[in-house]
Amino acid sequence: MAKDKLVAPVVKWVGGKRQLLGAITPLLPRRIAAYCEPFLGGGAVLFSIQPAQAIVNDLNGDLITVYQVIRDDVDALVESLKAHRNTPEYFYAIRDMDRDRAAYADLSQVERASRLIYLNKTCFNGLFRVNSSGAFNSPFGRYKNPNIVNEQVLRAVSGYLNTSRVDLYSEDFSITLARVQPGSFVYLDPPYDPVSDTASFTGYQKDGFDRTEQLRLKQCCDELTRRGIQFLLSNSATDFIKELYRGYDITVVRAKRAINADAAKRGAIEEVLIRNYGTQ
Repeated sequence: MAKDKLVAPVVKWVGGKRQLLGAITPLLPRRIAAYCEPFLGGGAVLFSIQPAQAIVNDLNGDLITVYQVIRDDVDALVESLKAHRNTPEYFYAIRDMDRDRAAYADLSQVERASRLIYLNKTCFNGLFRVNSSGAFNSPFGRYKNPNIVNEQVLRAVSGYLNTSRVDLYSEDFSITLARVQPGSFVYLDPPYDPVSDTASFTGYQKDGFDRTEQLRLKQCCDELTRRGIQFLLSNSATDFIKELYRGYDITVVRAKRAINADAAKRGAIEEVLIRNYGTQ
């Protein structure tokens, strides 16, 4: 099936892989019959490959709701997005909806998806961030003309999700990996190991992702290898990660990261691409 160039991420996500696709793509297996991505985020790699069969997951349930609504009711989503306004007063009213958990639970799936996309397009630096209570807490971005309704891309992604078998989950990554069948390819893009004590960013989910989780993920990777399932994993090039995966093929790449509030502190950092298979 020919790829649709309009199929692309609909949200900006921390650690998004659009600008690293040039390094990732040459390392992918030549043929991917079935695909799995347990940390989906913005889905740049999924939408670049556009596999006919995939299992994808993200622990952020509202993000998975976005993809479900794009697949099942894109018309209603587009109309809902058109109704949003780009003012501070309106932004904070929409942002604070999740402070009342009972009222938030009453929102429809379309309303939840529309809210997340709207906040992603209009909040500061396009940064999805929640506090310890799980409430969205990024401030208003003050953009003149944010692209709240990217209708062409939304409809293209909807078309892809409806013409392919893409199973969507919101669960622990280990459960998703247990679903993977032999012959599949797995791309892993977990929250990164922090490069310094002040660099950690795990605010896209309230419980974070510490080194205990990194170790648990490594065990899952070893299990994939034992089962003969190919994987490619992205992470920061810390000594901890390089030592943890020392038995695997490690490629160091440079990537520009832009989540720092101070633009002067954004720049290229080293990351690693780790795989359990050789050059194709």
